[in-house]
Amino acid sequence: MTSSPQRPGRDTRVARLPPRERILDAAEELFLGEGVRAVGVQAIAERAKTTKMALYRHFATKDALIEEWLRIVAAGYSTAFDRIEAEHPDDGRAQVLGVARFIAAGLPDITRRGCPFVNSVTGLPDPAHPARRLIGNHKAGQRRRLTAMCERAGAHDPDDTSAEITFLLEGAQISAQNGSVDRAGDRLVAAVTAVLDRATAPRKA
Repeated sequence: MTSSPQRPGRDTRVARLPPRERILDAAEELFLGEGVRAVGVQAIAERAKTTKMALYRHFATKDALIEEWLRIVAAGYSTAFDRIEAEHPDDGRAQVLGVARFIAAGLPDITRRGCPFVNSVTGLPDPAHPARRLIGNHKAGQRRRLTAMCERAGAHDPDDTSAEITFLLEGAQISAQNGSVDRAGDRLVAAVTAVLDRATAPRKA
């Protein structure tokens, strides 16, 4: 019986990436581990096994690198929303619960590494920073999509319902990051379900 080939280790896998992707991969590891403010360009270049000069050929500034990294993270969330909507066309309730389950599934990773958006906001106090604006635009767009899902689900007040669910989604991620609540994923899905039940229940005459 032959054994299946082992998955290459991180160093082997990353070494096969093009230089720009190696830099982004290194930046993600360091930004999540140490914070965007604390990490210097030299450290990123060394982890990516390249030079500062090569890094600056791809990213004019460290701020540009932070912004591009967060753009990729945001695109991952948008893709997940697209997939959930496609899997449950016109079924708003299933879409909202799909989002809740998607966030719940990602909580173990946030427990280990933290939320990229929360960590970045903490390290970028200037609200005018391009990366902070990107985060704000991403969150606003995500809230609009969630409101549309709540409307399709039949919520009496879709905006209020999406606001309440957003509190739950964001709160679950913070709770997972600081370890303050056990079974955060299960509790999140149950809480979102309860909000939807209340928001869509027939109103008394």
